[in-house]
Amino acid sequence: MGLAATPFQVFGPSHKAVLILIVIVPLLLSGLVRLVQREGLKKGLRWAFALVIAGTWAAWYVVFARMGWIDRGNALPLDLCSWAAIATVVALLSKSQKAYELAWFWAMAGTVQGIVTPDIPDDFPSFRFIEFSFFHGGIIAAVLFLTLGLGMRPYPRSIPRVIAWSFVYMAAAGVADWLLKVNYGFLRAKPGHASLYDLMPAWPWYIAVVVGLALLSVLICYVPFFLMDAAAWLRRRYQPISRP
Repeated sequence: MGLAATPFQVFGPSHKAVLILIVIVPLLLSGLVRLVQREGLKKGLRWAFALVIAGTWAAWYVVFARMGWIDRGNALPLDLCSWAAIATVVALLSKSQKAYELAWFWAMAGTVQGIVTPDIPDDFPSFRFIEFSFFHGGIIAAVLFLTLGLGMRPYPRSIPRVIAWSFVYMAAAGVADWLLKVNYGFLRAKPGHASLYDLMPAWPWYIAVVVGLALLSVLICYVPFFLMDAAAWLRRRYQPISRP
């Protein structure tokens, strides 16, 4: 399906362009909705993001089925980015706070890692490059838009919820790996492409490292909001007392 067979180059021109667009597009759209302040525009952009993510996902299944690339190891939505995509689409369509919380932490802690070290063989303009970029990049851009454009944000109570759901994900992926002898969530083996897993110990010890890093990532992803709340508290605490 690809128009070229150029091997993918990490941080090559195409990869850098994708990374830049993932940040620039939601920033521009967030500025637009804050300037215009029309609910119709906000709803239209939310649905557009949802359509990009869901449409790209559907296209993946269609193309992979036609090419015979689907197998037990990729047919099920049991990688973390798939769960992030579901949470993001639900948040976009319903503005659900709980769905947004999952989308924020899973996208920032997981999908970002995926887009920085993509597991794709060919560069632009191959189908796999375009699909991977739109799907993973769409998740991150949509979550940034919900945050910067629509003002959604996580709260301290969000942290235990996302940790609990993350363990639910690990349990689901682990059961599938055990029953089907596959490797969802990289719980049975490290990924075959360059990633942070290369710096970790051998199986199964790296799983404990991954869990620890995941918990740390959740806390790091909350830091901007913690600092924002702390700054607001300090302003209230030390604002000058007005005299009558």
